[in-house]
Amino acid sequence: MTIHNLKSFIVSTFTFRINWNHFKSKLLLRYVLSYILIFLIPLTGVTIFVYDSAVSGLRTEIEQSNINQLNQVKMTIDSRIAELRELSGRIAYDRRLTPYMVRDDYYRVEAIQALANYKANSSIIEDIFLYYHNDPIIYSYRGLTNVNVAFDSFYRYENWSLEDVTLALNETNQMVIRPAENVTINSSRQETMLTIIVPIKPNAPYPYGSVVYMVKESNLTGVMDSILSDFTGSSYILNQNDEVLTASNHGVTLSQEHLGTLAALDAGIHNLSLNNDKYSVVSVKSGENRWNYMTIMPSYQFFSRVAHVQTLILLVFGIAVITGVLAAFVLARRQYHPIKDLMEFAKLRVSDTPEPKTRNEWEWIRQTLHEYSTRIDMQEPFVRNQCMLLLLKHGKPDDPEIERMIAGVGLESPQEQVIYFCVILSWEENDAAEELQKDRQQVHEILSHVEPSGLQANIYGVEFSADNQFALIVSLPDPGQDSLKLRMEQIIRAVQGLISENTRLDPSMGVGTPYRDLGQLNQSFIEAATALEHRMVGSSRITYFDQLAEQNHPVAKGVWLPRKSLLKLEQSLKQGNESVAVQMIAEMMETIRSEPLQIHLLRCICFDLLNALLRSASEVGMNEAFSSISDYTSFETLEEFEDKLLSLTTEICEKVERNHEQAAPKLIDDIVHYVNQQFADYTLSLEHVALKFSVSTSYLSRSFKEKTGISFSQYIWKRRTEEVIRLLVTTSAPLKEIIEQVGYLDAPNFIRKFKKETGLTPGQYRKEHRSNRLDI
Repeated sequence: MTIHNLKSFIVSTFTFRINWNHFKSKLLLRYVLSYILIFLIPLTGVTIFVYDSAVSGLRTEIEQSNINQLNQVKMTIDSRIAELRELSGRIAYDRRLTPYMVRDDYYRVEAIQALANYKANSSIIEDIFLYYHNDPIIYSYRGLTNVNVAFDSFYRYENWSLEDVTLALNETNQMVIRPAENVTINSSRQETMLTIIVPIKPNAPYPYGSVVYMVKESNLTGVMDSILSDFTGSSYILNQNDEVLTASNHGVTLSQEHLGTLAALDAGIHNLSLNNDKYSVVSVKSGENRWNYMTIMPSYQFFSRVAHVQTLILLVFGIAVITGVLAAFVLARRQYHPIKDLMEFAKLRVSDTPEPKTRNEWEWIRQTLHEYSTRIDMQEPFVRNQCMLLLLKHGKPDDPEIERMIAGVGLESPQEQVIYFCVILSWEENDAAEELQKDRQQVHEILSHVEPSGLQANIYGVEFSADNQFALIVSLPDPGQDSLKLRMEQIIRAVQGLISENTRLDPSMGVGTPYRDLGQLNQSFIEAATALEHRMVGSSRITYFDQLAEQNHPVAKGVWLPRKSLLKLEQSLKQGNESVAVQMIAEMMETIRSEPLQIHLLRCICFDLLNALLRSASEVGMNEAFSSISDYTSFETLEEFEDKLLSLTTEICEKVERNHEQAAPKLIDDIVHYVNQQFADYTLSLEHVALKFSVSTSYLSRSFKEKTGISFSQYIWKRRTEEVIRLLVTTSAPLKEIIEQVGYLDAPNFIRKFKKETGLTPGQYRKEHRSNRLDI
């Protein structure tokens, strides 16, 4: 084998292994099977319908053809029998065949010749006899003979005795057709023949004689076979007593029991099962002599005629199935791709665990959701903090579950009007010393929820991302516009008193504007941050946002953009709060539109608003905005200008988000240290840590893996497993208690994963390693 061929073989084998790995996923196989079933079931149904329609149509065509042919047989044989009746009438009224004439020696020759002529006029008569009652002589076209000689020597019936023949000749008063049976002719040969006895005169109440016709069965079956020329099966003629007069068998022979079943059928087309074989039966009734004409055909005969149709349908069906299966694989892989990405990101398997033969992605997702739901139930304070953080950053969300949490906190009161405002506490740099860390933590605990005495207010502390800062949400019954400012000052002094009584800290405070709508709390939060950032150095440590109006510089008449609004816009941009920034831009643009301004003054005001955004872009380090400044300054309408401002706002907020992710070089080290301390906490999750350290989950997941070499969930599992192993070997605590102690509530699932990793159950591991320690 050449090097090139060997290389090709290795590549093809590797490709096959990669493709085969796709089938190790039960979920992917389920997707494939579901897509296959989605198109295969209707396709199969349509194919069966088309095939059944083709077979049924051809079957109906064949059966209808048989009915038409059978009707032709009926008409032909009925006409032959009618000819015999007519012939009997003519014989009865022929003067040459009166008893006197046939018995007279002179006229007898003429009578015999007349009988010969009547025989020659019918194509089915083999022999004809004329008999007069109680006469020992019977006449034929060959001459006269004794009755005993005619029906004992010349014609001898297998199942009809001479006495019965004589009795039938003398007593028959209506036409009788005896079913075909074996007749010995001249004691030398046998022939299957039908015997027809017609009384003369026909329909007379007292006939004086009979005409006997001898008819070969082959004469009737020949008529049937000539008409049913392409017929494969059996045909029968049954008389009014359901006796088989004659039959023509072509490959199908039925028993007497089955013939009785056929005789009971009505006229028409029937499908029967005889001897576990399927047959198609066509029956036609004769109204003239009440005979039943039947054909019976094996059902497989129909399928042999649709072989080409069957082959074509199967070929089309096979091509459709192959195409559908290939399409199902493509669609299933596309459907499975997001889940596969999720599984690769989650990294259920640690690096030293052998790859499982099958994957149960839905089980993992179900378990993850279960654990996440349990975390939410167990970390009510954390959830409450996150709900209030959402209020501060994004306003009241349209989420029933979060609304329920907010209602449970007690921020909203259905009985009375409530006022809301936000306060931000900021520590000085020297307050960040290590000895004051406990004081800061104590402030967080004291102000997590407090109701100052006599003020009828609720204060909720909220931890958020800014360093050395802490936010407060204050709710109080509406005291009216006149006393609102006084009540706010009383609440702020109460907060200062709580801090000074319990700690050595003296934080600065920024106070936002009060609102009557909880959904506008994010506005108050931005205002508090703005007030805190623009506090006057050396003055009071408390700054109200409303006080910033007093710092406004005189402006030319006609400029209606308050400095407070611009400061609030800049603060929202620096915090990356796009919703508040968009709202502020909309409000200021509405103010501009509402005033009749000259075009030059209008552009100046617009540039003032644009300048506020550019200042914020510069402060967050987005210098690339200035390279496109000509794009922002060229506009024809206020709507176009507003669209450009909103686009720039989005870019600034995205830049702030990226800055937060890259702000602290030691952030991941702090996170790893935090995880090492809290890994046994069942509420610990990637989302929990991301919110605590104010980074996105995608950034945290990526950076954590770069730092540790494994994913966040794998690291938690590793630390918990190490702790379980340590406790198994060094303690005698029950297994369930150990598993719960490391933060895992689903003991069976933990045991299963532990065994996959170590090859032993926790109990077996404890027993084996304890024995090893005792041996040492």
